[in-house]
Amino acid sequence: MTGVVGGVRVFGGVRAARRPFASLLALLLGVGVLTLGGPGTASADAASLCSGRPSKTVTFATGELRLYRSRQYVCALTVAKVPGPRRAMSVALQPRGGRPAVDSGRFTRQAGPVTVHALNRCVRATGTVAGRSGATGWVLC
Repeated sequence: MTGVVGGVRVFGGVRAARRPFASLLALLLGVGVLTLGGPGTASADAASLCSGRPSKTVTFATGELRLYRSRQYVCALTVAKVPGPRRAMSVALQPRGGRPAVDSGRFTRQAGPVTVHALNRCVRATGTVAGRSGATGWVLC
């Protein structure tokens, strides 16, 4: 039995709102706003600047080189062990057979991120903080 009773549609004795999609959408938007503006958004360590999953970390005396991999891309960044005054930092990421993507300069915390397309290709990365460096060979093959 289908009919309208008092502005509410009735299907087989069960009442349903006329616009269930609109109310569901409003609920999801409200939850999304609370999630985006929650208390944890101020932390820089909570979210990485690179997309993908962490795949390799190389530590050295003054920092570490981090590599992240998604299906088609590899991303790298160099992070100082102790953030502080500006110092020379760099990160380079090269797919096999391609040109390296490089970010270098004087930074306080990190160099990068740099991203390269590396679907079915090996990559190598190098990171430097204050004259000390760490590198990978050809990895993620």
